[in-house]
Amino acid sequence: MSINLRRNLPLRPRVVGISMAVVVGLVVLYWSKFAPRAVNAQRIERGTIVSEVMGTGTLEARVQVSISAKIFGRIDTLLVDQGDRVVQGGTLVLLDEEELKQQVAIAQANIDASVAAIARLEADKIRAVAVLDQAQKGAARTEALIKSKAVSGEDADKAIEALAVATAGVSRAEAAIIEGQKELVAAERTLEYHEARLRDTRIVAPFAGLVIARKKESGDVVAPGGAILTVVSTDELWIRAWVDETQLENLRPEQSARVVFRSLPDRSYPGTVVRLGREADRETREVVVDVRVMELPRNWAVGQRAEVFIEVAKKNDVIQVPTRFVEIRDGKPGVFTEESEVAKWRFVALGLQGRDRVEVLQGLDVGDVVIAPEHPRPRLTDRTPVRAR
Repeated sequence: MSINLRRNLPLRPRVVGISMAVVVGLVVLYWSKFAPRAVNAQRIERGTIVSEVMGTGTLEARVQVSISAKIFGRIDTLLVDQGDRVVQGGTLVLLDEEELKQQVAIAQANIDASVAAIARLEADKIRAVAVLDQAQKGAARTEALIKSKAVSGEDADKAIEALAVATAGVSRAEAAIIEGQKELVAAERTLEYHEARLRDTRIVAPFAGLVIARKKESGDVVAPGGAILTVVSTDELWIRAWVDETQLENLRPEQSARVVFRSLPDRSYPGTVVRLGREADRETREVVVDVRVMELPRNWAVGQRAEVFIEVAKKNDVIQVPTRFVEIRDGKPGVFTEESEVAKWRFVALGLQGRDRVEVLQGLDVGDVVIAPEHPRPRLTDRTPVRAR
């Protein structure tokens, strides 16, 4: 008898284990099949649906210029730094001007010398004209005396020679004056050239704007065309956004848009479409759309990344449902509604797609309550008991 008891003892833990598994299974079955599922509920209402096209791009200035020197020189003073606002015509950079001042002074001295030389040449001409006048009078007297044979032929030849010499003297004086005037013009042009170079030592802002980059320092030597500063106009800043080419037909200038900077993802800034690109990227199949930003964050930077959402369609007073409540089953959209604390599946016909809501054309009425499970697994099924929160 004792032998039989020892053989039956190991069966009891097995029975207990099986019983516990059955109980757990029944509990799981109950909670999965019969216990109410916690769901989020949303009452259907009418409202406005806005359809948007999204693009990603960077903040750019329509007008941007690289400030550089026209002449070779050394930076004497750099008056602005990045982040500074500048006014049109305001001085940005001063180059060393000592050598150019000396060249201007030399050019001015050459002009003064040319003016003095012309004055002397004018006096020489006056004297040459006086000599010519006397020679002409002497030649006239000699000619009258020749007719009366009162002078010799030698004296007549001398009078004629004196007249020719006097005439040549006047021509020579006039030619010298012309040459002196040309030298004066050349000296004046030289002065203008050096004065222009001297003015080029003062580099000014071509327009009112903002300095976004400083690439040189005081004491640096710059060559013509070498960048010193970068200045942008803040009158017109826009996002150069890349948009899928399939959306091009829906876009046009003057459409409203909103801009979301990645530094402030929870805030939108108003914008307007300015122009559409006419060349698609052959790799990404996207086109550039320029969106003017009407308002900027307190801190911004050219080249900053942002998303634009362009309004392409809008409907007012339509039945709408949040997109998170819509599911696709059997290739058709639908929602779960709550009826007597159980889920009921409804196929719906959808219309305009908005950012987080979609228009419902058929299948729902104002006042209906749509539901979605708090946890995606397991999925809701028709007639599942639910508990709305």
